[in-house]
Amino acid sequence: MQQALIVIDVQESFRQRPYFRAEELPGFLRNVQSLVDGCQARGIPIVQVFHRERTDVASDPFAASSGYVRAMPELKLHTDAVFHKHVHSAMFGTAADGTTLESWLRAHGIGELLITGIRTEQCCETTTRHASDLGFGVRYVTDATLTFPMRTRSGREVSAAEIRERTEMVLEGRFARVVSAADALT
Repeated sequence: MQQALIVIDVQESFRQRPYFRAEELPGFLRNVQSLVDGCQARGIPIVQVFHRERTDVASDPFAASSGYVRAMPELKLHTDAVFHKHVHSAMFGTAADGTTLESWLRAHGIGELLITGIRTEQCCETTTRHASDLGFGVRYVTDATLTFPMRTRSGREVSAAEIRERTEMVLEGRFARVVSAADALT
């Protein structure tokens, strides 16, 4: 089955958010880069998706005019396609010519997606569920996703590790095969 690597929201916008924490960033970027390199060596298409808000207020790091809707410079990749989205699922992303990610994948005979990116429980998980419901096979590359601690309604801090574990639990066997970066291409 033809695969594609989907790199979701690995963009400078996140460094501008108050919740951003850099401690897991180096390992995450190493894992994504390893997948990028492996995919390039195998001729697997690489698709980059950026989150860009519809409103263009320069103070919003996800607005086009902010200058932050661009790849994190540590990541070195040559993409086969670039899409922008303004919702959580990358499947709704559109290219400059208006092509959706879903239609691009189908036109290129892609049957399985390797999901990576920022944030684990938001855009990565949502894209995984959406892609699965559309009939794509999905390998959710858990250690090539990044998130940040969050607070529950009662005020308890939930760690990034707990969020990752919860996401793995709800996706595994239902919407995706959860894999590590080391095992994603095997």
